[in-house]
Amino acid sequence: MSDFKQYLKKILIIALVIYVCFLLQTSVFSRYRLAGVTPNVLICVVSTYGFMKGRKYGILIGFFVGILLDIFSGGLFGMYALIYMYIGLLNGLFKKQFFGDDLRLPMILIGTSDLIYGIATYLTLFAIRSQYDFSYYLLNIILPEVVYTLLVSIFVYYAILHLNNWVEKLEKKGSDRIGYY
Repeated sequence: MSDFKQYLKKILIIALVIYVCFLLQTSVFSRYRLAGVTPNVLICVVSTYGFMKGRKYGILIGFFVGILLDIFSGGLFGMYALIYMYIGLLNGLFKKQFFGDDLRLPMILIGTSDLIYGIATYLTLFAIRSQYDFSYYLLNIILPEVVYTLLVSIFVYYAILHLNNWVEKLEKKGSDRIGYY
């Protein structure tokens, strides 16, 4: 029963992180555009959990983040779920190279993930409609979004890292208590 409670607690914390970041991305940051773009806070969430926890977490969190965006975007349903799942999977491949305090790998992975996201959304939303001005889209939307996302991701990454460390300490403390009975 205790394992189930810990698992449920972990799911609720991740769901709360996704919800808060979704609200930040769709309400707060939509008012604070830089160079005409907003940061992709949810890419930070999927990437961070992917390389912190592995492929399984990356895929699952990517799927749920993508479904949430699919529901509220009203576009091609399932597109964001698929893109975010692959991004979570790719970040999960770097779990063994992840060290919490080193900021280089997370920033490289988050920036690359946002670049992949931008190219994938361009291909699915614009190239299909025969709008082929990729250089304009790259220079005016994708790259400014990557830069803005990287600036914001420093704070999001550290918040998720500290939250994850706190949850792991609680789990360890709970498992230590169980061993004494």
